[in-house]
Amino acid sequence: MPLASHSTATIAQVLSGIDFPANRQKLVEYAQKNNADNEVLDAIKQMPEAEYTSMADVFKGVGQSNKS
Repeated sequence: MPLASHSTATIAQVLSGIDFPANRQKLVEYAQKNNADNEVLDAIKQMPEAEYTSMADVFKGVGQSNKS
């Protein structure tokens, strides 16, 4: 199920303050510590395994996870 467009703001909020670069596992752990909801956690978990260097990279990764 595609991540709703309003959820990119939620992703930015739950990952606010994270130190980049970060891999997918670090993003998931950081989001969990910030009480991310299941929709956001699922979106991050479905991202390609890569090293993300910025929030823009994270949004690209989320976009790649939604491709069917």
